[in-house]
Amino acid sequence: MTFHRILLGSAAAMALGAGTALAQPALVYDMGGKFDKSFNEAAYTGAERWAAETGNSYRDLEIQNEAQRVQFVTRMAEAGANPIVVLGFANESTLLEVAPNYPDTNFVIIDAVVDLPNVRSVIFAEQEGSYLVGMLAAMATETDTISFVGGMDIPLIRAFACGYAQGAKAVNPDITVIHNYTGSTPAAWNDPVRGGEITQAQISQGSDVVFAAAGGTGLGVLQAAADAGILSIGVDSNQNYLHPGQVLTSMLKLVDQAVFDAFTDGADLETGVVLMDLASDGVGYAVDEFNADLITAEMQEAVEAAKAAIIAGELAVHDYRTDDTCPAF
Repeated sequence: MTFHRILLGSAAAMALGAGTALAQPALVYDMGGKFDKSFNEAAYTGAERWAAETGNSYRDLEIQNEAQRVQFVTRMAEAGANPIVVLGFANESTLLEVAPNYPDTNFVIIDAVVDLPNVRSVIFAEQEGSYLVGMLAAMATETDTISFVGGMDIPLIRAFACGYAQGAKAVNPDITVIHNYTGSTPAAWNDPVRGGEITQAQISQGSDVVFAAAGGTGLGVLQAAADAGILSIGVDSNQNYLHPGQVLTSMLKLVDQAVFDAFTDGADLETGVVLMDLASDGVGYAVDEFNADLITAEMQEAVEAAKAAIIAGELAVHDYRTDDTCPAF
């Protein structure tokens, strides 16, 4: 399988030949809803940006239950959509079943690798972005205790947690990092009440900065943190605006750019594996008018130095998915 890295911010290189009809692209969201203010909504934002810039249209569908995964992707393929972007690791089996039946259709899966000739697999170095926000959490805490609330307990989310803890302990080796997960089924992505309850329990253990990587569940985490007067960290999309002055930062995962690139490349997109990491601006952290007063120049300077070291290969961030241990816990 081809492995390559997309340099974000550049226009996609592949174009349809003159006179060739442009196939309508499609987007199939993961569980949690299109407007989860996180993972799914980031994808929607990328699709809307493409539509606004090109004047073209796309189709999209929201999955409400597991049985609809294969059904909805097949429906898009039968309708002639190309490419079809499918969100979430849980759709690996979906594409393994559907994609071989439509060899002339290109598919894109985000957060999983599917080794088929007509599939682009987009994966992110979430641990790298999480390392940076972990540093910020460690520099912002007043209790030397921070925490993490994950959605579904899977290796992908543990990679967030482990990177976060590693970054925090690079600042303060004695810091306490509490980590909990919302559940073991896809329902864990859309349970803000449970997210808030876990956050309250972590606060009772001394946490004064909490990082949520839990889709729609994370909205409950951020709300509980705001209600308690502690800091939170958003994920995927820039969530700083949700509670101005109380969201320390957001760990950015540029799903929007991945969707925009796929739609721009069109039906002739290059397949293979695409890594979106710090070096390609595929992950990062957010500083804007909503959190500018929370992050000092010294904090940002330290984080930028670590970012440069990671990109240069001088600093390695552990990826739980390749080694299911976490040296920071």
